[in-house]
Amino acid sequence: MVIRKQYLEQLVKWKDEAIIKVITGIRRCGKSTLLLQFKDWLIDSGVLENQIIYINFEDLAYEHLCDYKSFYAYVTNELAPKQKKYLLLDEIQRVDEFEKAINSLTLNPDVDLYLTGSNAYLLSGELATYLSGRYVEISVLPFSFAEYASVFAEENKEKLFASYLEFGGFPYTTVLSNDQYLDMQKISMYFEGIYNTILVKDIEERHKRRNENARKITDIALIKNIAKFLASSIGNPISVKSITDYINSSGRKISQNTVADYLQFLTEAFIFYPVERFDIQGKQLLKVGQKYYAADLGLRRFMISRKEYDLGFSLENVVYFELVRRGFAVNIGKYGTQEVDFVCRKDTVYSYFQVTASMIDEKTFAREMAPLKVIQDNYPKIVLTLDNLTIGNYDGIEVINVLDWLLDSSL
Repeated sequence: MVIRKQYLEQLVKWKDEAIIKVITGIRRCGKSTLLLQFKDWLIDSGVLENQIIYINFEDLAYEHLCDYKSFYAYVTNELAPKQKKYLLLDEIQRVDEFEKAINSLTLNPDVDLYLTGSNAYLLSGELATYLSGRYVEISVLPFSFAEYASVFAEENKEKLFASYLEFGGFPYTTVLSNDQYLDMQKISMYFEGIYNTILVKDIEERHKRRNENARKITDIALIKNIAKFLASSIGNPISVKSITDYINSSGRKISQNTVADYLQFLTEAFIFYPVERFDIQGKQLLKVGQKYYAADLGLRRFMISRKEYDLGFSLENVVYFELVRRGFAVNIGKYGTQEVDFVCRKDTVYSYFQVTASMIDEKTFAREMAPLKVIQDNYPKIVLTLDNLTIGNYDGIEVINVLDWLLDSSL
C-alpha cells in the first residue's frame, strides 16, 4: 500500500484542532484509504481503538444511519464524558441533512471530526453556512508520478512515465497495469465504472441536496459530450460560449446557461479543474481564457479516442497537478502578448514554468524561452522538458528534465 504521506501529514497537523477536516476529491482517488491510514496512525500514536468511530456510509451495514437523526443518536451514544473521540466519516454526503448533525457535534470540545466526500458541493450551501470558517479542506488527487512509480519494481523512468500517461493515477490502476497479463478491456471497464458512477450517482445526490432554485442536471448524453470536449481541449482556452457553439454545431440547440450548469457539475465532481489566466504585469486575474485540466489522464484517455491524444498537453496536465500538490496557487500567465504556461505563487513568491515535450528543435527552444525572457523580475523561471540534451541554465532560466523534477520535489 502506498502511504499518502503528503495528505497524512496535513491530517496529523490539524489533529485535535477545533476545526473540521474535510477531505475531498474525485471518486476512487484514495480518500477512504487515506482515512484508514490516518486511523492506523492514531492507534500507532497511542489513541485507543474505542476512541475512534469510523463509518463508511457507502457500506450497507450503516444504511440505517443515513439520516441525520439516526446518525446523531448513534454517535452521541458512543461518546463518553471527558474522553476524546475521533469521528472518521467516509462519504458523509450520503446522510440526509448531515449538516445539522455535524453542526451539533462541533459544539462538543471532545469530538474531533474528519469527513470525506466526492463532491465540491459538500462544502457549499448549508454546510458552509453552518460552519462559517470552522473547517479546512484537504483536496486529494490521484497518485502523483512519484507515488505511481513507487509501486513498481521497474527502474526505467521513461517506461514508467509512458505507463502513467496511459493509465493515470487512480490507485487501483496500479494493480491492473501491473498484471503480468495486461487486460486493456478490464482497465477500460474500470474507467467506465468510475465515470458512470460519477455522472449518475453524484448527479442523484446533487439533486437530492440542491436548493429549489438550482437547475436540474438530467441529460447524461449532454454532460458526456461536454466532458469529451473538455478532455479533447486540455491546454486550450475554453469558455462557456465555445462549448455551446461546439454542441450547437452538431445540430443540437442548447443555451449557455445549460452549458454553464453542466460545466459546474463536472468541476464539482472533480473530473476537471478550471485554471484562470493571470496578468503578470498588472498582477490581476483575467476574466477570459480559462483552461481546464483533467484530474486523471487515464480517465481522460477513456473519454477520447487515441487519435486525439497529445503528448504535449498531457505533459502540461501532469505538471499542473504536481504544482498543486506542491502547494502552489497556479494560474495561466499572460505578459503582454506572450503566454506563460504556469504562474505559481506560494506566499508572496512567484515562479514561472514552461512545459514542452522537447526543446531540441531551435524554433521550439526560442518559442519556449521567449515568454520567460521578457519577464523582468528575479523570481525562478523554469522550463520542464522530456529531453536531456537541452538541460542547463540559460541566463537564469533553468531547463530541467521533467521526469527528474516529478520524482524529486526539491527541484
